[in-house]
Amino acid sequence: MSKSIITISDAAMNRINVLLGKRGKPSAGIKVGVRSRGCSGLSYTIEYADEIGKFDEVVEKDGIRVLIDPKAVMFLIGTEMDFVEEELKSGFRFVNPNEKGRCGCGESFHV
Repeated sequence: MSKSIITISDAAMNRINVLLGKRGKPSAGIKVGVRSRGCSGLSYTIEYADEIGKFDEVVEKDGIRVLIDPKAVMFLIGTEMDFVEEELKSGFRFVNPNEKGRCGCGESFHV
């Protein structure tokens, strides 16, 4: 796995570890991707992965695996995935140098 595709902060890895621990069944990790959605065209997806796909890119740290959907690689090159906790919300945040714009609510982006 090339470091240039995506980097994952310690805060994001810690949160992923908590989520996987709460799942209640074994997982291959979580899978990050993008799908067509929202007013700007694309949104990030995060879901549990039961297995590693043949073409998935794998980022592993401290035994925690984050799989990258092969269809999303070209949209995620150079992205940093972080987890932030703010006063009124918390969640995963993606800092993506490929984004050319975001919708007003921040839920979708375009490249």
